[in-house]
Amino acid sequence: MIRATNWLAVVLLAGIPSFAATASGDQPGTALTISGERRISLDEDWRFYKGDVKGAEDPAFDDSHWIPLRLPHDWAIDGPFDPKLNPHTGALPISGTGWYRKSFLLPEDAHGRYFTVVFDGAMSNAEVWLNGHELGKRPYGYSSFAFDLTPYLLYGSKSNLLAVCLAPEEHSSRWYPGAGIYRNVWLDVTGPVHVAEWGTYVTTPQVSDGAATVSVKTEIRNELTTEATVSLRTTVVDASGKQVSTNIGKPEAISAGAVRTLSSNLENLAKPHRWDIDDPYLYTLVTEVLEGKRVVDRYSTQFGIRTIAFDREKGFLLNGKTRKLHGVCMHHDLGALGAAVNRRATERQLQIMKAAGVNAIRTSHNPPSPELLEFCDRLGLVVMDEAFDMWRIPKVPNGYSKYYDEWSERDLREMARRDRNHPSVILWSIGNEIPEQKQADGWKEAKRLVNFFHEEDPTRPTTSGFNDWDYAIKNHMAEQVDVPGFNYKPMYYEQIMKDHPTWVIFGSETASCVSSRGVYQFPIQKYEKDPSRQLSSYDIIAPPWAYCPDVEFKYQDQFPSVLGEFVWTGFDYIGEPTPYFGWEGNNDHDWPARSSYFGM
Repeated sequence: MIRATNWLAVVLLAGIPSFAATASGDQPGTALTISGERRISLDEDWRFYKGDVKGAEDPAFDDSHWIPLRLPHDWAIDGPFDPKLNPHTGALPISGTGWYRKSFLLPEDAHGRYFTVVFDGAMSNAEVWLNGHELGKRPYGYSSFAFDLTPYLLYGSKSNLLAVCLAPEEHSSRWYPGAGIYRNVWLDVTGPVHVAEWGTYVTTPQVSDGAATVSVKTEIRNELTTEATVSLRTTVVDASGKQVSTNIGKPEAISAGAVRTLSSNLENLAKPHRWDIDDPYLYTLVTEVLEGKRVVDRYSTQFGIRTIAFDREKGFLLNGKTRKLHGVCMHHDLGALGAAVNRRATERQLQIMKAAGVNAIRTSHNPPSPELLEFCDRLGLVVMDEAFDMWRIPKVPNGYSKYYDEWSERDLREMARRDRNHPSVILWSIGNEIPEQKQADGWKEAKRLVNFFHEEDPTRPTTSGFNDWDYAIKNHMAEQVDVPGFNYKPMYYEQIMKDHPTWVIFGSETASCVSSRGVYQFPIQKYEKDPSRQLSSYDIIAPPWAYCPDVEFKYQDQFPSVLGEFVWTGFDYIGEPTPYFGWEGNNDHDWPARSSYFGM
């Protein structure tokens, strides 16, 4: 879901109370003034300290010597590179403790508003305080999360202090994760009756060339101490800003302190302009909460009108047309910028992929930034949206497995709620190369996760990237997902489809050919390593589990019903410098290799 607040404020602002904020001013706190928008950026005017300090959550703590900065921020990319650190994670200082503090002021007339801070992602083990009160924790660095600030806010001349402590651990990832508040932070300001965070769910159950039905479920929160009676006005606005369909629901009572989901249908939207890879057309749904005739909240959701299907014979169909998935896997870092989200860098990567013929992105192996999905929507790239790289069985000592039991359901459900309105998203992935494939009862956990996705969004199928294909099938894990994906197993496509005649399958991770751009070595030969720490770009070298692209091409052509593939990887990324894994920590000497050779 993408909020189109700037231009929508011009389209439909009449009669709206001021329930939002903009930033201005200097220390002792950034002054927030009420305006006409629901959401503003909180990225400016933070202070940062790398290290563990006692009492930094206390508003009275002196942070005058801390580094002033603007978010997003990745402290690890500052380096230095260190041969004593693990090249899997880029030989960069990804672990330790870091503190962030932001002071801000609210006007007296902001009493009665409701304030929510939203983190698009913080790496990792986040703890958040407001004015010394702990708001909560979030261990998974790729999850978006939000906290209600309202009970602890101060107004007028009294400054508010938002403090965030992050404590990423060494050996917590198989690639470079970054460190810090590396994604954007937002402040949502509403009235007491409002649309919940990620509170709209837009589907298009009926689509034809002549008309479409837009179905909307909206979660409304009533923070009042009394019952509220509201109605919803939902309006579809096209890309030019024209209103093309409107529905006003009947008044509904919402109990004090309750949350209620209201449904509405906008039928007979005439001649819908479909979202497609070649024509990624977007509409915006404007949801207004009405008390009588007064608008008390407005929430905007960008969406597309399209149909998807996965067919054993025809493959993946978008708007009824077969589309072979020419996909790539993408890690989240942006090269020399590190993991810190940058809109233009994200857009540029995707534009380069699209120009190269790519039509699909796999978010390996975690929920992506909202910006990546926004640009996939705009550019016409379909997405395999992935939740996890591991479940309970660890791949690294301090990975997500430490938090899986407590957090997996919440992380997965909130990922689905955040991302389910993006027309680009066509598949939900429950995980990558999960070790539970080899366990006789691993299928139970797969089924649990699949059920969560089906409950949050029954319109899209689930998948997983299976690398132990025979175990995944024998132990009944593969049959739990709707569309099984297989990593590096094109030579078994025929057998899998013969043994399972109803399955629709695809190459969820393929190739992994390694090379150094612009390096051409003679004579042409295969080898494991070269003393130069480079690899020839003749595309003939791959690690033992992998192969070069032409092998996958052969089987994709031989079996056209296979949906397609996701090549490892679209871009090189920091960390995982296969085959040069040697470092001082294991008494080998491949330094300074510290980034991947997999990029196309």
